[in-house]
Amino acid sequence: MRLGAVISTAGGLHNVFRRAHQVGCDSLMLFTKNNRQWDAPPIPTDQLSLWFAERDSHPDLWPLAAHASYLINIASTDDALWLRSYQALRIEAERAFLLEIPTLTFHPGSHTNAGEEAGLARIVDALDRLLEEMPANGPTICLETMAGQGTNLGYRFEQIEWVLSNTEGGERLGVCFDPCHVFVAGYDLRTAETYEATMAEFDRVIGLGRLRCFHLNDSKNGLGSRKDRHTHIGEGEISLAGFSALVNDPRFSEHPAHLETPTDGPDDEGAGRNAANLQVLRSLLDRHLAAEREEV
Repeated sequence: MRLGAVISTAGGLHNVFRRAHQVGCDSLMLFTKNNRQWDAPPIPTDQLSLWFAERDSHPDLWPLAAHASYLINIASTDDALWLRSYQALRIEAERAFLLEIPTLTFHPGSHTNAGEEAGLARIVDALDRLLEEMPANGPTICLETMAGQGTNLGYRFEQIEWVLSNTEGGERLGVCFDPCHVFVAGYDLRTAETYEATMAEFDRVIGLGRLRCFHLNDSKNGLGSRKDRHTHIGEGEISLAGFSALVNDPRFSEHPAHLETPTDGPDDEGAGRNAANLQVLRSLLDRHLAAEREEV
């Protein structure tokens, strides 16, 4: 896997490359705007120039990935919120396209007691419109697997499959797999065997070819709890055996996989914790290779 983390854009988008390099990332994810605000000021021309200059000077950092605002809820049956959410998602897609970022991940949203069927239909409406209005060579729009808190959608593989199957131009859509969310939604990942069983179920329902990117988060809560609380790799309920199975899966060797684990505060920007988590993940790669050598 191309291991990395979500990287702070403080001081300008172009700073993510330097920060990611310092932490030891192979890849990186960013928010191209404040993820907890609706407003999205245009990216100035000079910032674009700095972005591409820094990107080109760090060719080892790939692929790039963007994450959309947490405010977006295109599953809403409230017309005003749905429209605002759609417009925000389109702006996110336009910014990713402008920055030449190949994937944009978003949370499918919450039906807010309108019912699963109604919420999923609203997601399809928004994605159909987005794909019609965006260039065909725009970013792949990825639905994130969710934990299932409240009325959030996307926590069952069948829900994501329904959206993908009912949206026009579905090949321009993909899935972002978050182990923490999948685990608390009820899919076991704690051993090599349960990891394989969960991936087989994903393949049966959705298809592994739909996976475009991963988040890498351990879970503070147990299997099937539907409580979304991230923690550091190896400090939660999933186990290192589960993460070892994931990061060593040859089917995903070119896929970007990004930490979203807690940071040590705004001054640190997560650098210390990100580096430590990446070290743990890479140690799992080393152990796997060592085990293979012993078998030979």
